[in-house]
Amino acid sequence: MLAHYGQASLVETGNGDVLRCSTRKNLPRTVCGDRVHWQASNPREGVITAVLERDTVLARPDQSGRSRAIAANIDQVIVVIASKPSCEYGMLDRYLAAAELIGASPLIVLNKADLLDADSRTKLEQRLAVYPAIGYPLIFTSTRAADGLKDLHEHLKGHISILVGQSGVGKSSLVQSLLPDLDIRTGSLSQVTGLGRHTTTVAMLYHAPGGGDLIDSPGVRDFSLSKVAPELLEKGFPEFAPYLGQCRFHNCRHLVEPGCAVHNAARDGAINPRRLDSYRELVKAMSQEAVGRR
Repeated sequence: MLAHYGQASLVETGNGDVLRCSTRKNLPRTVCGDRVHWQASNPREGVITAVLERDTVLARPDQSGRSRAIAANIDQVIVVIASKPSCEYGMLDRYLAAAELIGASPLIVLNKADLLDADSRTKLEQRLAVYPAIGYPLIFTSTRAADGLKDLHEHLKGHISILVGQSGVGKSSLVQSLLPDLDIRTGSLSQVTGLGRHTTTVAMLYHAPGGGDLIDSPGVRDFSLSKVAPELLEKGFPEFAPYLGQCRFHNCRHLVEPGCAVHNAARDGAINPRRLDSYRELVKAMSQEAVGRR
């Protein structure tokens, strides 16, 4: 499924046609990336009759704290950051943890690299070095200089990826560079929906010219994880893995408990302290949300 908006969904058929479909009332809300069964009602419209089981679901809490799916069946989460606005490391860590917890491969893209002088780039590479050390690929890109775009295209091949990031990081220009026929494609989809360019304000799936599928999601001011128990959340930080199960207490949450192996690893430099701070902020935020809903 290409997109969901309002009461309608855009469904792509096996031969590449696009239908505007409603969904039977007894079915769950569809999201971009869903695989569905459908029946045509006329050449441009149809009805979704079944939503197939999802392999993965990227979700975030809604205003009521309930988990709300953003996209389904993705296997790669591409987090776009930039030096301007300043990199929000906490949000980056939350996206990476969300990817880990659903079993998707994370990829970090530092966009607007052309705005960095040599000294600024060196300093930023040093601050970001923790992520390649963990095992997360990091690509510097510039849509003006076309830097890194070839590497990014290679990472898209064979994957169903979602592009996520904070508003203002240049995600729209990056998508335009990755999808040179974006305006043509968006225009044709707008004709199907009858809603003009409204479709650009929702998550939308496109086929990358070099292979793979790319879901473009609207920029956000912030991103939060749906509630996860600490014993699961810790698995969203893969560098913790060698130390899990070694704490003094079996139910250690790695906050202030004595004999915490994760805390000791951060103290000794084996875990980046900033990453441990991100984990602890997540645990505390989720605990506060749970208390607030009682």
